[in-house]
Amino acid sequence: MRIDGARDRWAAALFASASLMIMALPLLMLVEVVGAGLPRLSLEFLYAPPMDAGRAGGIGPMIVSTLAILAVCLCAALPVGLGCALYLAECVPAGSRAARALGYSLDVLGGVPSIVFGLFGYRLFAIELGLGFSILSGGLTLACMVLPLLIRVSEEALRATPPSYRQAAAALGLSQGGFLRRVLVPAAAPGIAAALILSVGRALAESAALLFTAGYVTRLPDSVFDSGRALAVHIYDLSMNVAGGEGGAATTAVVLVGLLTLINLCARRLGQALHRMQRA
Repeated sequence: MRIDGARDRWAAALFASASLMIMALPLLMLVEVVGAGLPRLSLEFLYAPPMDAGRAGGIGPMIVSTLAILAVCLCAALPVGLGCALYLAECVPAGSRAARALGYSLDVLGGVPSIVFGLFGYRLFAIELGLGFSILSGGLTLACMVLPLLIRVSEEALRATPPSYRQAAAALGLSQGGFLRRVLVPAAAPGIAAALILSVGRALAESAALLFTAGYVTRLPDSVFDSGRALAVHIYDLSMNVAGGEGGAATTAVVLVGLLTLINLCARRLGQALHRMQRA
């Protein structure tokens, strides 16, 4: 597209500058974190327990606790979130009163601060259900947090599926369940994978809610009913409460970013594989 006139050129330059700033910001953060934390990163750091309040040792128990909390979160959120997205996309007409009410509820829930989710999870899961400070309490609280994002993005991916798919499924006599399982979900798999990536990113980065639910201990958990410290909570503790813990916090941040990147790549590959299977 040609850009004519001084005003159009200035606008194009402004938009290009804004795009470059957005691209530069995460790069600057990565350079800062990696530069401060990479020198201390080693294999021993990944499996050793912390010592001297985290100034020495490693983050082995925190990695296990983080993965366990994330597993509980996804096991609880994925069936509910995908089921709700399917209901909104297939059973509720777009623009109807029910769709607007559900959408408004999800938008409000998505804007609730994480500290409020932490208090809610502490009261419901830790106190009322008797789970205490545990990985299970933390994972269920994170599931409540990521549900609005997971549902909204998955719903948009399902609604974006071409109407011709539905018409072809009806012409072939596929049942509703068969259409959902064999056509709709595989076709929307890349979008659902994007929803999963965004949900995992929010869950891994969360610390406030986990302080009230998963606990603070640094030992290796024996089960989901034990307390466990997530990587984000460990970064917060080393940065704010431990003198001389900045180096350990930066190295832990490098591991957290690497873990998030690895999970994102796996989710994208899974979505692409499902999409290719559907097209084949």
